[in-house]
Amino acid sequence: MKTKFIFITGGVLSSLGKGLAAASIAALLECRGLRVTNQKLDPYINVDPGTLSPFQHGEVFVTDDGAETDLDLGHYERFTCTRMGKSNNLTAGQVYFSVISKERRGDYLGKTVQVIPHITDEIKEYIKASATGFDVAIVEIGGTVGDIESLPFLEAIRQFRNELGRENAIFIHLTWVPFIKTAGEVKTKPTQHSVRALREIGIQPEILLCRTEDFLSEDIKAKIALFCNVEVAAVFTAKDVDCIYEVPLIFHREGVDQKIVDLLNIWTGRPHLEAWVDVVEKIINPAHEVCIAIVGKYINLTDSYKSLNEALIHGGIANNCRVILRFVDSEKIEREGIGSQLDGVNGILVPGGFGQRGIEGMITAIHFAREKRIPYFGICLGMQLAVVEYARNVCKLEKANSSEFDRETPYPVIDLLPEQRAVAEMGASMRLGAYACVLENESFASDAYGSVEISERHRHRYEFNNNFKDILVGKGIRITGASPGSHLAEIIEIKDHPWFLGCQFHPEFKSRPTSPHPLFSRFIAAALQYRLRGVVSEQPSSKPRTAGGKKKRKKKRPS
Repeated sequence: MKTKFIFITGGVLSSLGKGLAAASIAALLECRGLRVTNQKLDPYINVDPGTLSPFQHGEVFVTDDGAETDLDLGHYERFTCTRMGKSNNLTAGQVYFSVISKERRGDYLGKTVQVIPHITDEIKEYIKASATGFDVAIVEIGGTVGDIESLPFLEAIRQFRNELGRENAIFIHLTWVPFIKTAGEVKTKPTQHSVRALREIGIQPEILLCRTEDFLSEDIKAKIALFCNVEVAAVFTAKDVDCIYEVPLIFHREGVDQKIVDLLNIWTGRPHLEAWVDVVEKIINPAHEVCIAIVGKYINLTDSYKSLNEALIHGGIANNCRVILRFVDSEKIEREGIGSQLDGVNGILVPGGFGQRGIEGMITAIHFAREKRIPYFGICLGMQLAVVEYARNVCKLEKANSSEFDRETPYPVIDLLPEQRAVAEMGASMRLGAYACVLENESFASDAYGSVEISERHRHRYEFNNNFKDILVGKGIRITGASPGSHLAEIIEIKDHPWFLGCQFHPEFKSRPTSPHPLFSRFIAAALQYRLRGVVSEQPSSKPRTAGGKKKRKKKRPS
């Protein structure tokens, strides 16, 4: 079958959930037996988000082939079986860089290089390349209709649709239908204006996904259809949900997937959604509950830890357990000490990060977890700081540190990777992507994975310094995972602790709700055992929580 294309745009305002909508549609089509891939087209000029602050852009998602990409690729992977790669995230920076490089080489034979056709042709070629071998390619356009940065991408998909024809490409527009409390009614005008702006540049959407608080009435759908020039049967409610994994089920209930296959003239069987029903049931009605403290420096924007937050929820699914996330600012620990910030937690996790800010607060939290025998999970920076804490407080290496934070430390137990010493540019120059790791027997790691060799995704410049290996191992640290040949320490554990593990890689990038990552499953299991050994009742509270671990609030919008 020729590849079919679905282009998803957004209007009115940002953060409506285009990425989640694209991922959910992909999940529904995959459940119908189709081979599906996703692509994100981002209009910013950065070549990739790797050098952007998490406060600016949220987390950076890393693929097996070493691409630093938009966090929406994490949604795509969590909702489908397809692994994303470099070709699945295209930025304006990449497009312009490629076109300018071609111009410098003389590829355009003296022609004037313009947005049309050169920039738009470059975008279309990327779209085609990423879709090879799939039945359906779902392409999400970043930003909001009306943004000047998005215009070349919108023009490119307009041309693309004309070249392929209506049965091979469709447009889906995600918009907002707000409920105005003072008027006591929903308002369709923002949607009308958004679609009008889209039509002015030559794109007429076939399907409208209307983000709103409750299911839209047939009268409202008819009004939207009339003023937006779409069929009434093509106006769907994208209802707010408390658990993001409900979105495919809501879309299916509305008939989104059936409308798509009808428009694209694809024959499929009925979708098998049993796995998604099971996931939602375990999140909404678990048997147990644990509280996990995430001690980090980017907690004011939870999208900074998007994959991590979801992976913890997945670990809860594996243990039929609700996971409450408590975000703890490591800088506050530096200012005020531990205090009551970690009271009642059943596990402590220190995630990845860069820069010196908040580091000592994280080390204090790690020391607390080790001494109080609270299950601890350190990821990337969290593993490195666990080594620093152990070197200082157990090995008595005073002022031990990472050379990232103290170049004059007498004991650089964490140091720059040798291949990083000559790196001059910051972009895409870290140790990135999937690397092999060999596990030691009779360890937390081997117990979790159940295999000898694994592959995980990395994003770091600094590593465990083998010059201090004998001292640290002699005092009780175990290196239970290492690169083939044992050159790089990948996993460290501490003896005589209920569960204390740090890994240099980022396991959260490979976790899915239908297939929780083994390290997160075992971490949550250890946290649950820690709770059940205590005096806290094992029964979960009666108040429901969101999939993000927070107490349910009315009219909650997933990020």
